Amino acid sequence: MDGYPVTVRFPMHWGEMDALGHANNTRYFAWFESARIAVFERLGLRADMPTDRGPILATTTCDFLQPIRWPADLLVGARIPSVGRTSFTMDYAIALGSAPDDPCAKGTSVIVLVNYQTGEKVPLDDAFRERINAL
Repeated sequence: MDGYPVTVRFPMHWGEMDALGHANNTRYFAWFESARIAVFERLGLRADMPTDRGPILATTTCDFLQPIRWPADLLVGARIPSVGRTSFTMDYAIALGSAPDDPCAKGTSVIVLVNYQTGEKVPLDDAFRERINAL
């Protein structure tokens, strides 16, 4: 999965299909989430950290390019193409493990760093920006 420095691989579950015999559209967002959490862990943003600041998902989108049918070995990639003052954008791609460069879906999200106590946006510090650049 060229261009996506963080990838996760897992099997599609039978129950992730909808009545039409392909992956339910809501599952794509859960698969993006799995890649997003892998990125967060690489950046040191863990939900169990004793901190009052962390990431919030502000928006997310998905372009469905081709259906995914069970059984499927899925490969989901994530990257961070742009960084703002208090947020960063993530891109995702979902492909079959057997065809990692032929995406079935692509998506984006915007992640905002916030103070969990006040709900206010928190600027991304230099150390965090360096970890993003290291990806």
